[in-house]
Amino acid sequence: MAPSFSWWSNKDTHRGTPVVVKMENPNWSMVELEGPSEEDFLIAESPGRVRGKNAKQFTWVLLLKAHRAAGCLTSLGSAMLGLASAIRRRVASGRTDTDTDVEPIGRGRAVENPAVRSRFYFCIKMFLWLSLILLGFEVAAYFKGWHFGSPHLQLEYLWASPMGVKGVFDWVYSKWVLIRVEYLAPPLQFLTSACIVLFMIQSLDRLILCLGCFWIRFKKIKPVPKEGAFDPESGETGYFPMVLVQIPMCNEKEVYQQSIAAVCNLDWPKSKLLIQILDDSDDPTTQFLIKEDVHKWQQEGANILYRHRVIRDGYKAGNLKSAMNCSYVKEYEFVAIFDADFQPTPDFLKRTVPHFKDNDDLGLVQARWSFVNKDENLLTRLQNINLSFHFEVEQQVNSVFINFFGFNGTAGVWRIKALEEAGGWLERTTVEDMDIAVRAHLHGWKFIFLNDVECQCELPESYEAYRKQQHRWHSGPMQLFRLCLPDIIKSKISIGKKFNLIFLFFLLRKLILPFYSFTLFCIILPMTMFIPEAELPAWVVCYIPATMSFLNILPAPKAFPFIVPYLLFENTMSVTKFNAMISGLFQLGSAYEWVVTKKSGRSSEGDLASLVEKEPKHQRGVSVPDLVEMKEEIRQQEQRASRKKKHNRIYTKELALAFLLLTASARSLLSAQGIHFYFLLFQGISFLLVGLDLIGEQVE
Repeated sequence: MAPSFSWWSNKDTHRGTPVVVKMENPNWSMVELEGPSEEDFLIAESPGRVRGKNAKQFTWVLLLKAHRAAGCLTSLGSAMLGLASAIRRRVASGRTDTDTDVEPIGRGRAVENPAVRSRFYFCIKMFLWLSLILLGFEVAAYFKGWHFGSPHLQLEYLWASPMGVKGVFDWVYSKWVLIRVEYLAPPLQFLTSACIVLFMIQSLDRLILCLGCFWIRFKKIKPVPKEGAFDPESGETGYFPMVLVQIPMCNEKEVYQQSIAAVCNLDWPKSKLLIQILDDSDDPTTQFLIKEDVHKWQQEGANILYRHRVIRDGYKAGNLKSAMNCSYVKEYEFVAIFDADFQPTPDFLKRTVPHFKDNDDLGLVQARWSFVNKDENLLTRLQNINLSFHFEVEQQVNSVFINFFGFNGTAGVWRIKALEEAGGWLERTTVEDMDIAVRAHLHGWKFIFLNDVECQCELPESYEAYRKQQHRWHSGPMQLFRLCLPDIIKSKISIGKKFNLIFLFFLLRKLILPFYSFTLFCIILPMTMFIPEAELPAWVVCYIPATMSFLNILPAPKAFPFIVPYLLFENTMSVTKFNAMISGLFQLGSAYEWVVTKKSGRSSEGDLASLVEKEPKHQRGVSVPDLVEMKEEIRQQEQRASRKKKHNRIYTKELALAFLLLTASARSLLSAQGIHFYFLLFQGISFLLVGLDLIGEQVE
């Protein structure tokens, strides 16, 4: 018989009523259940009076309870059937995240080698297979009597003679326990402790940012522009310098109309405003549609130009750089930039440009984004939580206290002199907006963020589009960090600003955050289930992440019901962010992927309603044959698009991690670790739903 090991603490038994359930299995202890008392069958009819329920009433109560339980089981069954059907459709489609064609940024860059691309996935698969083997081994050991109720093990007997352990399996398992204790647990515990330290530093940073935001609200700190002189052309008192407006776009026919309409309706003296439509589209139909729309607004009297590049070097950065090289740009003092799906309000320039008056060291005024489709589906709701914290907390606090933050690439007004001194737009990374912001900051320019000035846009509604966007947003900063680190060290800015740029802006928020999120919750936590000698405390798994999620959700209070999905989804996205961070840091091929985020055009539905009355007026000067031809082409394209069979993708990394976490949750049951089990279970389900593309826009 195998030796009896007391590796777990005995639980105190309850002193209950005479109802007793006793298990014959020696591995189970006797359990006493508290039976119902007579008071449980009494209800208060009036003060001082009680009456007993008769048998008929009690039977009806039981029937009601049974009916509700049956209803819950029925709905649960239908939900499971629906989920199984959706999974079957996803698997049958056979499309994975590797079946994608991406175009590298710039010319002369090679697409990433498939072997390099699959290396990260291979590592995750190895972890998965190892965990499945260990799970089978641990289950067999459990039925052999090797029970683990606590990671604090007493192993003196394992160093005794091997003859003390009976049976080959028991001998092998005892050796495996010794290997865990002596060789595997110490380095894993060290890595766990290091990630916990990083986790606490990042949590402290989030807490300080939230306190700064509360202080701004409490003190009602707000940038106030200076009043300007009377302008005879507009008939108003204000500050009206020469402003250039740029809208870079590429094959975005779903959203070009509302952005062009919005900038053409900006309330600004026409003689002091020029609009550039910078079209990089390679689709002839899209080019034609945008040209026609620009022509309509020219006939209306707007000062608007259409520019198209034949050679699309550098993508957005190259597009903006080409436009800034035009000779007439020298006449303008400021440039406002809007992406194709952004719709500034008519008073946007009047609320942003005046901040530059008598503020010669101000280089950028950034407005906040608002989202017209934030309630479209669960994915857009979760994005809204994340971006609300980014704008209201991160950017506002950094603006008020250090006058620096990363430019968002759109909905901002730049002083052209600041762009020129910083070296202009460069195509060296996929985050040209952050690049120009860092270089301008190193030259001493200050930034202002206006939390009360909003510019409407739309969020990605499909996980595929959101995933590609996040890959670009997290690989680009690491590319930039490698390139600009020497310039930061050699710059003449203060030591405090250098510390903020290197440690807080790049390392902590761009590198450490995705590193510990993925490593701690997707690798270390499952490993501690199979190596219980290394501990991951419950407060790291549950309480601190819940507190940080609560702080993150404060800027979007209506999203409080989604706090648990938000926590799980952020951890799920850590695999994409970690992969992107590694790609950018080590200059892998995927770091240069540039995919224009897919737009749905939903933002045009409400914001163009006010322009419907002007439609007949816009048609003047446009020939009827051109309109008929354009509408016919649009109709044909819509018909072709409707005939295309679209597929949602299967994401292999997310699925592999889902099974890894679910396997670890099954192992945690053997150790009776409650918090760890629930976290692993729900996190595994979250990875499973995302891996099967069951979040966001659903495509038949």
